[in-house]
Amino acid sequence: MTSTTPSDADLDVLVGRLTLAQKVRLLTGADFWSMHAEPAVGLRTVVLSDGPSGVRGAVWDERDPSLNLPSATALGATWDPQLAYRYGAAMAHEARRKGVDVVLGPTINLHRSPLGGRHFEAYSEDPLLTAEIADALVHGLQENGVAACPKHYVANDFETERFTASVEVSDRALHELYLQPFERTVTDAGAWSIMSAYNAVDGVTMSENHLLRSPLKDDWGFDGVVISDWTAVRSLDAARAAQDLVMPGPEGPWGAALVAAVEAGEVPLEAVDEKVRRLLLLAARVGALEPVDGSAPTEVVAPHAEIDPDAVLLAREVEVRGSVLVRNDGALPLLGPDTTPPRRVAVLGQSAQRPRTQGGGSATVVPTRTVSPVEGLRAAMPDATVVHALGALVHEGVLPFDLDTVRDPETGEPGVRARFLTGAGKPVLDEHRFATDLMWLGNAPTRGSDVFEVVTDFTPTTTGPIELGFAVIGRTVLSVDDEVVLDETLEVDLADLGAALMAPPAATARVDVEAGRTYRLRWYHPLVGIPSMPDGSDMPGVLGFTGGWRPVVDFPADLIEEAVALARDADVAVVVVGTNEKVESEGFDRSDLRLPGLQDDLVRAVAAVNPRTVVVVNSGSPVLMPWRDDVGAVLLTWFGGQEYGNAVAEVLTGDQEPGGRLPTTWPATEQDVPVLDVTPRDGVLRYDEGIHIGYRAWLRSGATPAYPFGHGLGYTTWSYDAVHVDRAGAGVLARVGLTNTGLRRGREVVQVYLERDDSAVERPARWLAGWAVVTADPGEHVIAEVLVGARSFQHWDEPSASWAAEPGEYRLVVSRDAASTELSASVVR
Repeated sequence: MTSTTPSDADLDVLVGRLTLAQKVRLLTGADFWSMHAEPAVGLRTVVLSDGPSGVRGAVWDERDPSLNLPSATALGATWDPQLAYRYGAAMAHEARRKGVDVVLGPTINLHRSPLGGRHFEAYSEDPLLTAEIADALVHGLQENGVAACPKHYVANDFETERFTASVEVSDRALHELYLQPFERTVTDAGAWSIMSAYNAVDGVTMSENHLLRSPLKDDWGFDGVVISDWTAVRSLDAARAAQDLVMPGPEGPWGAALVAAVEAGEVPLEAVDEKVRRLLLLAARVGALEPVDGSAPTEVVAPHAEIDPDAVLLAREVEVRGSVLVRNDGALPLLGPDTTPPRRVAVLGQSAQRPRTQGGGSATVVPTRTVSPVEGLRAAMPDATVVHALGALVHEGVLPFDLDTVRDPETGEPGVRARFLTGAGKPVLDEHRFATDLMWLGNAPTRGSDVFEVVTDFTPTTTGPIELGFAVIGRTVLSVDDEVVLDETLEVDLADLGAALMAPPAATARVDVEAGRTYRLRWYHPLVGIPSMPDGSDMPGVLGFTGGWRPVVDFPADLIEEAVALARDADVAVVVVGTNEKVESEGFDRSDLRLPGLQDDLVRAVAAVNPRTVVVVNSGSPVLMPWRDDVGAVLLTWFGGQEYGNAVAEVLTGDQEPGGRLPTTWPATEQDVPVLDVTPRDGVLRYDEGIHIGYRAWLRSGATPAYPFGHGLGYTTWSYDAVHVDRAGAGVLARVGLTNTGLRRGREVVQVYLERDDSAVERPARWLAGWAVVTADPGEHVIAEVLVGARSFQHWDEPSASWAAEPGEYRLVVSRDAASTELSASVVR
């Protein structure tokens, strides 16, 4: 889709048609997810949506499902910008399908510490890899007429105290690491919007920070809109700065206060006019502004219901390409010309049946369905008997009910009846829902209602005790057949109310049930004392609720024994381990890197009885794997999207080769991690490590991780034969010859790093400078061409506040990962 871009003169004409009040009105959102329309200039409503790994749209509703793509770490692990472009294009088509103009993503903060709770939503610990993937994705979105909004600008690499914490970071680290991905998406991809972060940098909150002006707008030439993170704008100081749009609306700190400040000469009118110009330009780019010359407006695809089947296949392809095989002692693939097909496969773990296909928080989308590893393996191996055991609990809180066990009492359809009621019992909203985990973001009638109620008829499939409960903030009463079984008030820390509403605490009560018998469940939730933000503002229209259950496990060792019994009798044991919503999500950082529950014990016990044990790790970021050397294979699969189980099955059976390489270092122990701290002290988080994060910090510390950045195995082998380096403009071109020495076609990521031993400037031991992806048949020799740009030889010179290149000799290293060396060459600058 080609957008019509108005000239500066056209924008001036439009701005001139507006009164001051009309201009200021445009600078705060119309509601939770949209910008104001303004007929005076031919502006329609512009709709925004969360979207790092899918596009949810303006509602969080299972009746309006979304494509659930693999998490950002999975995409980063592909090391494939072309695939990232297609990922962005698929998101653009999803956006238009849902009537969305601006996708709030990609998230391009860095994996500074593995404790970062939201790292599943970001690509990598390396700024170049992050920049390349993000750049391609932004191109894919915007070349299809939908605005990208790279976020969170800048240094929002942690969640603890994210609203108030200030990051202290050197200018050099800021420019070489944290700003680099943003710079690339602006100067190359031409991002149409950027999201400013909650946190402060050097004591100034980002919505008021000078970094919005320089380097973003003045140095990089950013001509788009700076959109605030939700509720991040606190004062008129942001209006004086280069912040452009306050979200959400319609209430906010600008409005009438900004009109008065302009009239009093406290805020220049020119500052307001600049913001409005940027908003109108964004609207024109997405087809939301009528052309000044009266020509036909940009054609926009009309919203429609069906998810593109090709996009579903893309979700599977990304997960396959991003799956990283970090260990293989001959256990994989399960099928092939040189292996005996297993007749009995034990698939073990709660995540094998209920995997996490996406991270928590605002990144959440509601897919039509997801495929579990158990389902995927049964479909891929029809001649084998695939059995499953729970093994160990992963998920905390309550699990949503399976739809085949609950029915709406009024319609008899699968699902529940959800109502918002007045104190007199009059319905304000009464609807049938096809899920028991429900979320309203800005569209719940909480201010006109006194009670929220959910009712369903539950028919269990097994006899015995079960825990029934709920997850929601505030008081809730659960009754079973009109008998109260649970009356609990759940409270949260108001420091991050938004995140808590999306992942509220849970309470349960044990109830004995009989298989086949139907029970009437009713959750009664008074809408009184709606929580407020720390600044005293509330979040009207927002409610997160889950009515659910969890299994009763009095003796966890029994679950492990059941799994061990299945593993002992199987030809191969596949153990799927992972994290849960209380470990990786928006709003909090991780307390440690361990797998939750008794999953480590499960793996050890299974490996002790079955030498062909394969562990599939379902986490969005690193976890400790103390058993890694005792199992036959370890496959890291991230949060794999709705096609997760099918993709895992394709990789395990050998139908597809695991194509991924690590986008972040995986530690052996938490004590070894050189940069770990994510907790501000006295409101300040100091990035004292400077330019040494990720593999750079590991190389400097001398500690050995479990698996280094860039590591990943395939189902074939490679020899690196020779490297030749030639000048290419201001950079160099490395041509690497390599040969597939294995027995099947394979994919290799050829990585190039730079080193400089005798430097007058502090440098990392080595730093990523480029890479190329090649494929080859058995015995085939191929040439990988890796372009190393001029920026890779430069450093940020703080005295001159500019980029500088140190002359002399650099060592160009060709390797399979950040810790190895296959070939090298000298480069003189």
